[in-house]
Amino acid sequence: MTKNISDLLAIDLGNTNLAIGLFQGSELTEHWRLSTDHKRMQDEYGLQFLGLLENSGVSLTAFSGIVLSSVVPPLTERVVQACETYLGQKPVIVSSDLNLNVKIRYDDPTAVGADRIADAVAATTLFSSPSCVIDFGTATTFNAINENDEYLGGAILPGIGLSAEVLFERTAKLTSVELSAPPSIIGTNTRHAMQSGLIYGYVALVEGMVKRFKQELGDETVVIATGGHVHRISSYTDVIDHIKPWLTLEGLRIIWELNR
Repeated sequence: MTKNISDLLAIDLGNTNLAIGLFQGSELTEHWRLSTDHKRMQDEYGLQFLGLLENSGVSLTAFSGIVLSSVVPPLTERVVQACETYLGQKPVIVSSDLNLNVKIRYDDPTAVGADRIADAVAATTLFSSPSCVIDFGTATTFNAINENDEYLGGAILPGIGLSAEVLFERTAKLTSVELSAPPSIIGTNTRHAMQSGLIYGYVALVEGMVKRFKQELGDETVVIATGGHVHRISSYTDVIDHIKPWLTLEGLRIIWELNR
């Protein structure tokens, strides 16, 4: 059967979440965000992929390719084997060695996470430069791209979810709270005080980092936010110009097109 060359499966394997997207041309037609299970074997990943696609009515003969970014080396090969065995395709694995249309000026280009590479590629293709991409995941990363479409590096810090977990686990009298904003920034009880610190404290962190990035990149820097926790922060600040929850998947699509 003739393949529909417009269909691409993009997979972003992160420490906490596994993001999957199906593209028809440049359009993201389906997307899923699952929990990363470090105990899951290749057959389990394969059956999971099949279940998602079959539930969406997607035929395995529809794929022109699969592209994968991973920051979890122990799981990368399992996902690759799952794609080969159950989907019949070997993924293009994102690395600094591919054609990216972005020059990586990191001290060691091979040390840049594949998700950060995909974010940078998407930012330079879809938006103007210079830009700062903030990815709110297990870690929060700030990524700097200058006016010449060169990836300079950035900053890495614990994500808001991870920060909350550490706070709960390392304090005897503080219990878990929902990651949402309290009625007032001045919490009048422990629950609201914790929520204020986690949400508004993180907002202040983001605003401070954006200010410092703009001091080096220029005031015209475009700020783009993505990642699983993006909506927990984006509603409470005006320093973000574009909210793109699936930016990494868009970057994977572009990388695949550049290297097909």
